Amino acid sequence: MTSMRRTPTASLLVAFLFLVAAFVLAGCPAGKSGDEAGSGAAGPTTSTSAGKADGGDKKITIAWAEWEPAKQLEKLTQDFTTETGIAVEVQQIPWSNFETEIKKTWSAQGDTYDLIIGDSQWLGKGATAGHYVDLTEWAKTNLPIADIAPAALKNYGEYPAGSGKLYAVPCMSDATGFAYRKDLFNDPKEKAAFQAKYGRPLATPKTWEEFRQVAEFFTRPDKGLYGTALFFSKEYDGATMGFDQILWSYGGKLSEGNKAQGVINSPVALKALQFYVDLKKYTPPGSENDYFSQCLTHFQEGKVAMAENWFAFMPDLVNKEKNKKYADVTGFFPVPAGPAGQFASLGGQGLSLSAYSKNQDAAKQFIAWFSKEENQKKWAALGGLTANTKVAATPEFKSASPYNEVFTQTVPHLKDFYNNPEYSELMQSTQKHLNEAVAGTTTPKAALDAIAQEHQTILDGAGS
Repeated sequence: MTSMRRTPTASLLVAFLFLVAAFVLAGCPAGKSGDEAGSGAAGPTTSTSAGKADGGDKKITIAWAEWEPAKQLEKLTQDFTTETGIAVEVQQIPWSNFETEIKKTWSAQGDTYDLIIGDSQWLGKGATAGHYVDLTEWAKTNLPIADIAPAALKNYGEYPAGSGKLYAVPCMSDATGFAYRKDLFNDPKEKAAFQAKYGRPLATPKTWEEFRQVAEFFTRPDKGLYGTALFFSKEYDGATMGFDQILWSYGGKLSEGNKAQGVINSPVALKALQFYVDLKKYTPPGSENDYFSQCLTHFQEGKVAMAENWFAFMPDLVNKEKNKKYADVTGFFPVPAGPAGQFASLGGQGLSLSAYSKNQDAAKQFIAWFSKEENQKKWAALGGLTANTKVAATPEFKSASPYNEVFTQTVPHLKDFYNNPEYSELMQSTQKHLNEAVAGTTTPKAALDAIAQEHQTILDGAGS
């Protein structure tokens, strides 16, 4: 998300810490956005923690997507209300309407929401258009900045990059990772066959080339088994989140400053996209439509040996009710490295103060409270993803789920798509053309050339 993070039309989230979803979250996605995360209803659902008698009529409203982490936040806000007397209403907006609702509120300069938990990609628009409050100076004396993972603070809160100006604090961190079938990887017969074919032990892949070999090995269409499930969908940020991490691992870039032409369609970028497209032969039929929801389903149904997803959705893989056959034999590993390094797509959301809020003091009080170490521990215990390094380093966190340790290993390798005001247009371009390349309706070279041309036009028009 994006997870997602990202956020589109799919489902969404849970896990813990950024460093740092079960983001995650695009995405994309994500975490990023999701269609199964929300109910699909047109309007938001709300839950309010009642204030104490001595709290008066104070109340703040938080806007977030409709998914499990928002429900977890509702529970956490009850403690805030008990301590401060300030009631908190969490309005959960279906993922399919989330971005539209927030943009509509921005356009009207409405005060419906005091706090917005928005995708990292919204940061540029929120900051440059004056929709988010600059928290830089306030944060210096009210937040435990030293305890927040630098990568999380940078990706979820800082704009422009390197400026040190904060418009959000990390809320729900997320990243891409992989689940795998331990029963297949540990099977003596499979191990012997793999060793004979590739001349090395069967193990979770550390490089993309090793990943390709493992995916190839387990692809057995006649038995209904495929090597992997990947983010290929044109939905929201699916294909973009899937490809970007491979692009970066090959040494490619989206742009250099304002230059996209000759960069996103460079020879090394083409090599990365060809590799990405070639992986499709090891995925289930129709995988050009796959994003995190479909990747979850493929794995739960035993159709794949490995599956990409946002950590925010990993809980569904260790839940015996949702992953009835394979929960006990599901393992996890980080996104593999390429010739130029290891990268994972960033998901998740930051917590921003609306410039149109009439309750800014109370809203800031919540941000400060939420960021405290003791409350980040509570957030993590509920399943939230924290960016507090002290909490992330605790044995409790690392042992809380089978994927938390892998998530922690992933944090240093996170990287994001554009988060400038033009990100939506830029992503529409990558989504369309990358998906076409995967689907085979255009060539990888033609796809990248089209993206380069469109991105250059967008960047030139923005004057950014």
